[in-house]
This record gives sequence, C-alpha cells and structure tokens, in this order.
Amino acid sequence: MDTSPSHLAHIGTTHGRLRGWNLAVFLPPLAGVGAALVAADARTWWEAAVLALGVVAALVVLERWTAGDTSRVVLPCLIVTAAVWPFGVLVADSHRAFYGMTIVVPFFVARLPRHRGAVTAGLAAFVAAVGAAKLLESPDDVPGVLLRYVLVPTVIVVVTTCLMFANRRFYEIIEEAREREAELAVYRERVRFAGDLHDIQGHTLHVVKLKIALAEKLLRRDTGRVEEELREVYALVSDTIAQTKQLAYAQRRLNLSVELENAKNLFEAAGIRVRVNREAAVDERVDGLLGQVLRETTTNILRHAQATRVRITLSRSGITIVNDGAPDAPLPELGGLATLKERVGDSGGELTVEMENGRFVTAAEFAHLGAAAPRSSARKDDDR
Repeated sequence: MDTSPSHLAHIGTTHGRLRGWNLAVFLPPLAGVGAALVAADARTWWEAAVLALGVVAALVVLERWTAGDTSRVVLPCLIVTAAVWPFGVLVADSHRAFYGMTIVVPFFVARLPRHRGAVTAGLAAFVAAVGAAKLLESPDDVPGVLLRYVLVPTVIVVVTTCLMFANRRFYEIIEEAREREAELAVYRERVRFAGDLHDIQGHTLHVVKLKIALAEKLLRRDTGRVEEELREVYALVSDTIAQTKQLAYAQRRLNLSVELENAKNLFEAAGIRVRVNREAAVDERVDGLLGQVLRETTTNILRHAQATRVRITLSRSGITIVNDGAPDAPLPELGGLATLKERVGDSGGELTVEMENGRFVTAAEFAHLGAAAPRSSARKDDDR
C-alpha cells in the first residue's frame, strides 16, 4: 500500500471532494423537506422547536456520514428522533414527526455488527405502537389513524432501512471487486517480475555455460583466449547482478540495439553465422519489448537448436528472427516466449512462432504502428 505523502494527500483531496458532493446533493433537499414538514405541522413556536429537533438530529447524522464517521452521534440522535415521534403524535398532532427517524434509523441499524433484522423489527414496532397510541385521542377515526400514524410511518421507516441494507451491500460488492482486482494486479506483477527475472538470469546462465565450455576447449591451446572468455564471463555476471538490482527497483528497460549487438556476439562465439536486415528504424515505443523478444529467442536458439545460420530482420513495427537447425519434431512449448506473447498482445501487437522444414521463425509485429519509414532510410544489411 502506498503511504507516501503525495498519495495520502491525493486520498485526502478525493475524500474531501466526495464529502462536499454528498453534502451538496443530500443535505439541502432533506433539510428543506424537514423545514417544510415542521412548518406545516407546528401550531406554536415551541411545537416547532421540538419538531425541529428531530430534523436537526437527522441532519447531524447525515453530516457525520459524509465525514465518514457516525459512531459518536448516531445513538444520541436516534434517541432524540425517537422522542420527537411520540411528542408529534400525542402533543403536536403531527403524523409526519417520524421524519427524523427515517434518516437516523437506517444509519443506526447499518452500524450494528449483528441482529440487524431484529433491531429493525423492534424499531418498526415502536413506530407503529406510538402511532397506534393516537387512537386514545381519536377513537372515532380508526381507519385514518391507522393509515396516517401507523401504516405509513412504519412502512417508510422499514423501507428506508432496507434500502440502506441494499446500498451497503452494493458498496460491499464494489469493494470486494476492487480487492479482487488488486489481488489480480499483484499476481500479474509477480508473473511479470518472474518473467523478467527469467529473461535476465536464464539468459546469462546459458551464455556463461557456453563461454565456460569454450574456455575449457581452449584451455591447452590458447590461454590468452581463455582469459578473455573468463573476463567476459565475469563482466556478464556483474552486469546481470546490476540488472537484477534494477529490476528489483523497477528501473530496468532493455535496449534493442544493445540486445542486437549482444546476440550477434553470442552467435559468433557459438560458431553461428548472423545476418541482420534493417528495413527501418524501430519505433521507440516498442524498442524495449522487441529487445526482450530478441533476448529470449537468442537464449532459445543457443539452448535448443543446432543452428548454423540466423537472420534477424528489423522493421519500424516489428522483428523477425529465423534460424536453421530446428529439430524435426512438433512445435515445443513456448516457455518464456509464452509470457512475451501476452506482453506483446497487451501492447497491441502479435507474437508468432512457426517451425517448418528445419527452420524456426519467431516474429513480433505491431501493425498499428504502420509500415516502415520512408524509403529515404535505405535498407541496411549487416552480414557477419
């Protein structure tokens, strides 16, 4: 989790904007409705003051909700709104005095760790019982009292509480989806890191194996060449250590030109003839990714093929590597190239591998980058 000051400041700014938006959207209309209900039902100033307490308590809870913490105020405000309701029924003759409870009850129930259904039923029973007490004053209007003081208030309180449950569950589902996506992103990053680590260390180990084998052959014939090979092995291992550190700090980026020169040197050391066709300058947006393709293919050729010739063709939008000496067998599993195939695909390109008549072809192409550069950049071949 990023806890840098800039990230925390960004989170604080986002929460501040969200709170301001919630206040602007919910507070004014709910306050306006509450004021209108108080004005319609209150017959004296002191009745208006008591009824207004229920509205104020509801608005306090709402304001604390926008700030992200209702724990300190929700219970006191529930007590206030619950007290205003019997006052409205028995004193102020207000069948709308339950308004504050429709706002506070859902927030109170939502904070409970368990028994939410039972608490909701209990509060609904309280609203209905207080409303039914109006029958003591108006025994001649049973249908009207039951409708205005019992049925409507109870249904509205229950419905708003259930809507809060649904709303809360909706956000829980969104949060679960975000957590799963975060876990998936971590998994993908681990796979990418493992692939990069394989590219670096797997490639180096195979090259070191090749050079040590060459040095062993030359041990009694050319000690000067043996020393040179061992120095190159030492330099290669040192470079690999440095690249591994860069990878750990997310600073590594392959360079196609460097990889091309490295591939030619390795193929030459293995007695493989290399030809490089440069049709155009490679687009810098895919330079590093094509460098990875070349490095992985070079490693595969040195490990699995009995190659004598390799041809590398570079265009503005891709690279093609062709080698002979492929085994007469079904196409093997791609291994490291499978990971690269996904990366190339994620970047809008396509990586293909073909094996036929002893030739192995590896090609990465980014068609959306267009054709090669203008013919003014003449085709150049390097033949070694």
